[in-house]
This record gives sequence, C-alpha cells and structure tokens, in this order.
Amino acid sequence: MWWLWIILGVLAVVAIWVLGTYNSLIVSRTGAEEAFSTMDVYLKKRYDLVPNIVQTVKGYAKHEADTLEKVIKARNMAMNATAGSAEQAKGENALTGTIKSLFALSESYPELKSNQNFIELQNQLNQLEIDIANSRKYYNGVVKEYNIKVQTVPTNIIANFFKFAKKEMFVVDETAERKNVSVEF
Repeated sequence: MWWLWIILGVLAVVAIWVLGTYNSLIVSRTGAEEAFSTMDVYLKKRYDLVPNIVQTVKGYAKHEADTLEKVIKARNMAMNATAGSAEQAKGENALTGTIKSLFALSESYPELKSNQNFIELQNQLNQLEIDIANSRKYYNGVVKEYNIKVQTVPTNIIANFFKFAKKEMFVVDETAERKNVSVEF
C-alpha cells in the first residue's frame, strides 16, 4: 500500500510542476503581448503625426514631392502591416529612414526650420522616437525571457505540448539605420 502513496505523491509533484510551468509561460507570453501593445501605441501616435509633418513641409518644399511621397508610402506600409510581423518591422525601418530624410530635407529650407509649428511637430516626433526605442528595448527584453523559457529544458516540454511558440524580436534594419541620410537636389 505504501507504493501507492509514493506513486500518488510523484504524480502530485509532476502535476504541480506542469501547472506552475504552464502558468509561468502564460505570464511570460502575456507580458510579451503587453509590451508589444505598448510599443504599438507609440507607433500609432507616430503614424498620426507623420501626415502633419508632411503637410507642414509640403508648404515650404513644393518641389520635394518625391521625398514626401516616400514618407507617406513608408507610413502606409508600416501602418498596414500585420502586427508583430517581419513585414511590420521592415515597414517601421523604412518609415524611420524616410523621416530622417524629411528632416534632412528641412535643413535646406531655413524658413521651414524656423516655423514654430514644424519645430513643435519635430519635437513631438523626437520624443515619440525615444519612446518607441525604449518600448522596443522593453519588448525585446520581455520576448527574450519568454523565448528562453520556451526553448530551455524542461520548460520546453510543456511549451511544446501546449503549443507555445517562439516570438520574434522587433529588430532594426542594421544597414538602413547605420547609413547617413543624404539629400540631393
């Protein structure tokens, strides 16, 4: 009869471990989803701000339509991408690059650089870019911890059984981010 108690004890320990591991994975996955949502809020604010900046620049730089169209195209690509996808990261990287081009373009128009509305929009965008960078760091940190849990033994056994999938980091395109912005007339 004592062996039955041992078997029941082992089963209870295994059940408690499975439940604890499962709950830990749920907490980690939810944290990653929350971190992405936070980043997404900042990205949406940037999407809303970009048309205002483009309209302000358009009034001063009428013959720079190509640059302005690229900014709007990149904004739309990023905005319409599937949330959390590599396509969204690519769109965000393109938008960041075109915004840099837009601000580099403003250097050629002193009256635009001194426009109070443009300065305010630029300051708002700069703050948003800082917030986005911080939220990307936070998201990637949370995703790293989640991915470690999903991939390491013995937690990966429970993760595979309950179909917890590895999440993608939100990475910046190294080549686009490190290049100098050039504006040619």
